[in-house]
Parts: sequence; structure tokens; C-alpha cells
Amino acid sequence: MSCATTPSMHIYRLKYPLLFGIPICFMVLVSCKTKTKKGDQIAGTPQELQEKTTSLIQNRISGIIAGEGQLNDTTIAFNQPRISKLIYEKRSFEPIWCNKEKWLPAGDSLFFFIESSQLFGLFPEDYHVKQLKAIRTKFFHDSLSKGDRKDAGFWSDADMMLTDAFIQVIKDIKLGRLPQDSITLRKDSVLSDDFYLRQFDALQRSGITGLVQSLEPQHKGYHLLKAGIKKFIDSADYKEFTMVPFGEKDLASFNRSLQKRLYEGGFIAFDSVRADSAQLATAVKEFQKKKGITVDGRAGEGTLRMLNVNDREKFIRIAISMDKYKMLPEKMPSKYIWVNVSANYLELVLGDTIKLGSKVICGKAKTRTPVLTSNITELITYPQWVPPPSIVSKEILPAVKRNPGYLARKGFSLVDSKGNEVDPYSVDWSRYKKTIPYRIVQGSGDANALGIMKFVFSNKYSVYLHDTNQRYLFANAMRSLSHGCVRVQEWEKLTYYILRNDSLNAGSGGYTKMDSVKKWLQKKQKKSIAVRNKIPVYIRYITCEGRDGSILFYDDVYAEDKMLREKYFSAK
Repeated sequence: MSCATTPSMHIYRLKYPLLFGIPICFMVLVSCKTKTKKGDQIAGTPQELQEKTTSLIQNRISGIIAGEGQLNDTTIAFNQPRISKLIYEKRSFEPIWCNKEKWLPAGDSLFFFIESSQLFGLFPEDYHVKQLKAIRTKFFHDSLSKGDRKDAGFWSDADMMLTDAFIQVIKDIKLGRLPQDSITLRKDSVLSDDFYLRQFDALQRSGITGLVQSLEPQHKGYHLLKAGIKKFIDSADYKEFTMVPFGEKDLASFNRSLQKRLYEGGFIAFDSVRADSAQLATAVKEFQKKKGITVDGRAGEGTLRMLNVNDREKFIRIAISMDKYKMLPEKMPSKYIWVNVSANYLELVLGDTIKLGSKVICGKAKTRTPVLTSNITELITYPQWVPPPSIVSKEILPAVKRNPGYLARKGFSLVDSKGNEVDPYSVDWSRYKKTIPYRIVQGSGDANALGIMKFVFSNKYSVYLHDTNQRYLFANAMRSLSHGCVRVQEWEKLTYYILRNDSLNAGSGGYTKMDSVKKWLQKKQKKSIAVRNKIPVYIRYITCEGRDGSILFYDDVYAEDKMLREKYFSAK
């Protein structure tokens, strides 16, 4: 097969500026003992070329410099030098992707996959695309095999780069590029040498696309996101927009930057004349309306985060989000509750079907809802609320110091270690700075911050799902408002499903009937209901999702993706 490119060979050819705008640096190593003269690399026949290519691969692979990922006598920087060396040793150093002046079908397919790897949330420059393309171009221009096609150095370089790229693609598709952490639930977070060797065999059976698809996460959210990438890339705008700094003290300078950015986005019609505050507010409202965030005309922190995200950065957000799905178990439970903190949305999932969707209110940037995995074990009707120490020290204690009547106004009781209620006016609050020797309890009732239903699951953060006494807040577009717990709009439907699931799977055990719960709610009684068939809860932070072939982007309100981008995708 020749190296000429034909449309049928492509999965999808695309050009995306961020891929080639950053130069790839290589260290040139020189070794007097192993350096091969250029003339020694030129072959007279296809068979001789094959032999010289094999010899060069053996010499260069054997000369890997420990820990550097560099090969003697070459400028190639390997990502996976140890695995590459192992694979070539198993094959007696024969080339894998080419044979006697021709690319093998697998070599062509892998190169075209690399070119279009953005469709899988990958970055072609991570897989030697620029260097491979340069070599393929040389071969294309030497269609009569009188020059570069006879050079075993080019063929050995290309073969080794494709091998290294293949290994890296496998790793990035299977595990992603983010580090495994305490909530990662995969059992195969480290891939064995044997695993990589098996993928070369699988490649022959399935082809590169089939192999990659077999390694991808099965989570529906991942595939919905992936399905929107082509449309996103086709419509992406690569313009560099003016950054509007948050916290700029010079108001005039801030307004100039804001006006310029709004003008670049088509939200205000002029940039040459300074806009007044009313004109800026109108333009900001247009931007907010388009982005689906709270329309108030104020360029606050959340609005500026959205203004400062361009399509180059959005693609990196897509890649990060796809990698977060790779940190989930390979097989999800048959039923589970999924909370996306960034979207402020909850889903009750049964198989691949969403049985219930609900708006939720998650934590503010200063009081984040944690990422966690647990199981619903208990429901509580008309619960009491005991604020955690963090809320007591940061909010309640300062308020009580100003006015001890704050507790009664908010429905709180002050209780000592023996369970006796204490008059807050009898306490010398000036003695306490962070902790207090009392419990603060908000009693059951319609005014309770937890509302009338609490969903309990074990976790070290003292957070839970619950109803709320501020249900009007669900109408807000921006709902990152809580102290860390998750307020659920459709708490009643969620309660019904959990109890129904218990009744259907009761066996010989008992279960609580929904009619009983309704009576307790009518009578405003506090009751604890054990959930016998525990339902898993996954709370995650994913800033973009696929829907109907498009991608929706949410505010990175915790700046988590910003941190991940700077730490693990800084070269993009």
C-alpha cells in the first residue's frame, strides 16, 4: 500500500490550530559508538531495506537512555520507551507497521487515526503526528523509490514512532491522562506489560478503530460527549479573545477590556467609542442570555469565567471531562444516582435509561460539594439539622457574637453535652474563637434548612441529599448556593423510587410503604427509614456534557478544570 492519502483511508480529517501551534521539542543525542552514517542507511532493494530497518530498530531500541525516553542516534522522544523496547524484542526487532518500502494497512490506519484522534478527545501532537506526517510527505514525493523511500533511517524512525504512539493511545483511551485518586474506582488503574502485548494481537483482529472502541468507557455520558465532538470542531471559532481580568481595581481599564471582549463576541456594536454603564450592562445581559446563566447585567466572577473561555480551552475541557469518565468503574451498577455538581443536576439511572431527572442546588465555591461515591442507607422525614463545625465557626458563631437572638430567629436551639437546652444570652460568647462546647440544632419543621426529607449516605464530609425550605432557588440558572449538601427539587419522586425499589426487592425482609411515609409527612413526624436495597450515589464534577449531538458547557465554578488544565494539559 502506498503512502498516498485517499479519502477512504480517513476516519475524519480535520485541522485544529491548537494541535500544531505549539512546537514539539526534541533533544538531539550524539553517540560516536552507535551513530550510523547516512550512506549506510540507504538500501538497494526492498529486502535490503527491510533488513537495514530491522537492524536500525534493534540498535536504536537497545540504546534507550534510562529514564529519558530518548534513543541514541535519533531525535525521537518516546513516551513509552520501556514497553516499546519489550514489544520489539518479542518480534526480533522487525518493523511492525511497514514492510519493504510500503506501509502495512495497520500502519496507514493508525496514522489516519492519530490525525483524527480529536474525535476521541485526544491530541494528535501527543502521538508524533508532525514528525510522521513529514516522513510520509517525503515518501509521497518519492513515488518512484529513488530517494527517501530507500532510506532505512526514515522507515525505522516512523515505525518506532507509530509503536510508541499506539501504546500511548491505548493508555490514554483506557485510563486517560489524569492521575488516579482516592475516589477512582477502577481495578485496572495500572496496565500490565501483557495487556499492551495483547493489544497488538487485537489490532490485527479488530483494526485500530474497533480496538479503541473496545477500550473506551461504557458510560453513556462519555459516548454522548464524544458524539458531540465533530459538531463542536466543525463550528469552532479559533479567534483569540481579549481576556477580562477579575478583580481589576482600575474600573476604567476593566470596562475597556470588557467592552472589547463583548465587541469581539458581537454583543455590543462598537469599540471605538467608550460605552457607558447602561450599554455595557445591556451587552452583558445579551451574553448571559446566550450562555443560559443568570441574566443580571453584572460582569461578576461567573460571567467573566464564561467570557474568558474560548473554543481552544473548551476542547481541553472536553478532553478533561472524557478522562473523568475513564476513572469510573468499567461496569456501572444496574441502578444508581448520578449528581453532576457543575451542572447542578441529578439523574436516577436504571441501565441506560434515566428514570428521573431533577434540578439540584450544590455547594458554593467556598463550600464545595465534594466528589464522592457512597450508597443511600437511610431516609429521614422531618429531619433535624445539626450544622457542621465549619458552618458553626465561619457563620453562626460570628452572628451569635453580634446578637445571641440570631439562634432563635433561625430556629436553632443551643444544647449542652448533657442534652439540656441553654439560653444563648447566658453564654459569654467572647470566650470562643472557632469551636464551642455546645451543639446547635435546628428542629424539625417546614422552616428547617433540610426541608422535610433527608437522604443519608456514609461519607467523611457530613453531606447528604435533602429537600429544602428555599425551593424558589431552583428557578435560578446558577445554583451553586449551598454549604456543600445537595438540595433536590424532585425529592418526593426520588423517595418514591427508593421505597418502591425496596418493596420490589424485599424478599422475606420487611420494607416501609410509601403510604406510611405520606402519613408521617402529613403529621410532620420525624421518622428514620432504613433502606434495605442500598442505591449507589456518584457525585462528580464534569463541566461539559453531550446532548442531542451537541456539547453543553457549564461554569467551572470551583476552577477544578482550570487547575487540571494547568497541571496536566499545560502544553496544549
